[in-house]
Amino acid sequence: QVQLVESGGGLVQAGGSLRLSCAASGRTFSSYAMGWFRQAPGKEREFVAAISRSGGNIYYADSVKGRFTISRGNAKNTVYLQMNSLKPDDTAVYYCARAPGSGSGYYTSLDDYDFWGQGTQVTVSS
Repeated sequence: QVQLVESGGGLVQAGGSLRLSCAASGRTFSSYAMGWFRQAPGKEREFVAAISRSGGNIYYADSVKGRFTISRGNAKNTVYLQMNSLKPDDTAVYYCARAPGSGSGYYTSLDDYDFWGQGTQVTVSS
């Protein structure tokens, strides 16, 4: 059973930065594309960023492009989300997830992912 554990959330003022981490169990981390999603109160879970197995292909939601950076360290079984220039609209629970697809690209749909972490709260104050 795969386990994904997010960390790094917290309370930050608008314009600040946070770095989220997602540690995965198992020996096959490098075989899977990974993604970050978020869910604000009363809203549906939405795509934030995705990264391919090798880290060579990356994609961002328009709302975070230029401010967030996704990366991965396959040797550490970890995927990261560096979030800069945070806005109050970024307030949400952030989830990492694993995509079991066999392609070399990234995945942006919730349905493409099979395992999810428990989430970490990010709150941005104005």
